Amino acid sequence: MTWGKQNTETEGFEQMDYAMDQGVNFFDTAELYSVPVEAETQGDTERIIGNWFKKSGNRDKIVLASKMVGPAFVNKHHMREGGFTKESIAIAIEGSLKRLQTDYIDVYQLHWPDRSTNCFGKRDYVHNPEESWEDNINEILHVLEGHIKAGKIRHIGLSNDVAWSTMRYIEESKYNGLPKIATVQNPYNLLNRTYEIALSEISLREDVGLLAYSPLGFGRLTDKYIDGVGIENARLTLFPFMARFNTENAIKATKLYYDLAKKHNLSLATMALAFVNKQPFVTSNIIGATTMEQLKENIASIHVELSEEVLVGIKAIHDLMPNPAP
Repeated sequence: MTWGKQNTETEGFEQMDYAMDQGVNFFDTAELYSVPVEAETQGDTERIIGNWFKKSGNRDKIVLASKMVGPAFVNKHHMREGGFTKESIAIAIEGSLKRLQTDYIDVYQLHWPDRSTNCFGKRDYVHNPEESWEDNINEILHVLEGHIKAGKIRHIGLSNDVAWSTMRYIEESKYNGLPKIATVQNPYNLLNRTYEIALSEISLREDVGLLAYSPLGFGRLTDKYIDGVGIENARLTLFPFMARFNTENAIKATKLYYDLAKKHNLSLATMALAFVNKQPFVTSNIIGATTMEQLKENIASIHVELSEEVLVGIKAIHDLMPNPAP
């Protein structure tokens, strides 16, 4: 989601070439990207990926995921006002296919719920009895099924969602013969393990994998903020309004994880990513990098196995300061 904002197309091409050479075969994007969202750059990340497909001819080697925006009242944007209607889903899919220069998307996700719930950093659900939303999950699945049958998308998933609606989607597919969600893409990292409270059991019992995003907490879980090196163009410096990883407790917890990593001769980023990689409910760890140096370190984490001593240390910190950046 940095391609088109913090990264140029040339840099995006270099990252994709290297990642594929290292065995990475899953790319995740969204119609909303790049981020932070602006009308002038909306869709640019998909365009860059599409141009890379055209230049490289590697479309058939990549499992491609994208997402359609939810309603603007949940996460402000300039795009469609409504929720997941038949018309909006068709417009979103056609737009992504055009920008991505492909005939199909492997995993098509709903970027966030079309009702008011506790996502995007909200710990607790606060019910709004005045909300006009009505359960439309069966209808959404019927619409998505039509696009699957048309060959435009192959699998479906949720993003920034919660246990209630995840199970509702699973129930509808189970009892009405509708497409089953394959994945949930939610934040998951050392500072935010809220997925483990309820959703991880759903992942394991219902075979719906987590696509873990922000595994480094927008870069908070790296050495640079503590060492004070190379932070001038870092995301949390450029965009301080992305505040969920800037809280006092998040910074305190990060220092504890940093000290633990250094004690065991690991970089904080490597330890943080290796922890996500080992979770049995994780289908893919969605890394994002703005430099090739970062990308190489992030990909190399797949070869790191954390010792029992490190895992015990992580548990002790998590018990002391659980989920400081939900």
